[in-house]
Amino acid sequence: MGDDEKVKNEALQIIGQHQNLPTLVVFDLDYTLWPFYCECCDEDEMPYLYPQASAILYALKDKAISMAVASRSPTPDIAKSFLQTLGIHSLFVTQEIFSSWTHKTEHIQRIHATTGVPFSSMLFFDDEDRNIQTVIMLGIQNGCDKHFSW
Repeated sequence: MGDDEKVKNEALQIIGQHQNLPTLVVFDLDYTLWPFYCECCDEDEMPYLYPQASAILYALKDKAISMAVASRSPTPDIAKSFLQTLGIHSLFVTQEIFSSWTHKTEHIQRIHATTGVPFSSMLFFDDEDRNIQTVIMLGIQNGCDKHFSW
């Protein structure tokens, strides 16, 4: 069994221990799913995820938990290209990738409008505390209790 399969099985086991699961998990991209700012990269560079990220995404998919992207990237074309290159773009029911000064509130509101999922049924992962603090005021659960690390 490879490392990805082990991580996926461990994630499935952890998810299985909880009865009240989120309907939708929202992920930031830069320094949350991958360890870089995509605006510092060329579109033709080969992107990569944090080591366990892919297995966790596929564990969520296996449990029929929807996923979305909320990114304030100033280079949405590069971010979308990286998701495509990594073969994970189709895992996300919606991708809100645009530059904004709203610390993700506009992204989350668009995700809510698109999916119809109540804020209280969402779980949010982001590496920036300012984004977390603003969206939890909407009623979203914070997936990053302390420091988020794959």
